[in-house]
Amino acid sequence: MYTPLQATKLYEQIVAQIREQIITSQLKDGDRLPNERMLAEQFGVSRTVVREAIKTLAKEGLVEVRHGRGTFVIDGTSQALKRSLGLMISIGHFGSVTDSDMVEIREILEPGIAALAAIRATEDEIAVLRESVTIMDTQMDDASAYISADGNFHMTLAKATHNALIPIILDPIVDLLHKQRERIFHVDHGPQSGQFHHKRILDAIIRSDPESAREAMRAHLQQVRDHTMSSISED
Repeated sequence: MYTPLQATKLYEQIVAQIREQIITSQLKDGDRLPNERMLAEQFGVSRTVVREAIKTLAKEGLVEVRHGRGTFVIDGTSQALKRSLGLMISIGHFGSVTDSDMVEIREILEPGIAALAAIRATEDEIAVLRESVTIMDTQMDDASAYISADGNFHMTLAKATHNALIPIILDPIVDLLHKQRERIFHVDHGPQSGQFHHKRILDAIIRSDPESAREAMRAHLQQVRDHTMSSISED
């Protein structure tokens, strides 16, 4: 049950109560909120106020409105971070973010991610990595499909660390790399070079060899850096 409201800015108080329930795990990922009419009755407000509160929670990435089904709590942490990073970069909050900056942050994070994944990856996660590599092998002429599988490969490595924070941090970075990946895809032998390194990383993960995985990822990111510079010089 929720507490009836008395003060102004009622929708913000609804947001605060529901947000608190999500933070404290009283409401969990996948839980459905009461419908608009029921929430209005419980909070003692109009349905218009409830509607505004739900809209705010959705913008925060805490709930998702599924038409015809209701409003559901979602694990929107990475989505919220992704939107925030994208917005800050687009309005120049970080200054001028270059392709080199993007490669550099990956060079800091991903070799360690690959090493941890080599120690902790499950058979199911290795199967997903294999599938991503297979898709890239068969989609050398389809930039969209290749780039999607490429992103999935790197995100699966992040999840395979079994550190809950790592995918949350990496996901918005992977999303922001889409345009850079498109340019690299069109560098001469770009997809083939990427696949050479993906397969070395996968082999190290399969062998549970963290140092080989670390070095294979470092080599891959050097290839990404080289091809990024080539794509810029061709523009």
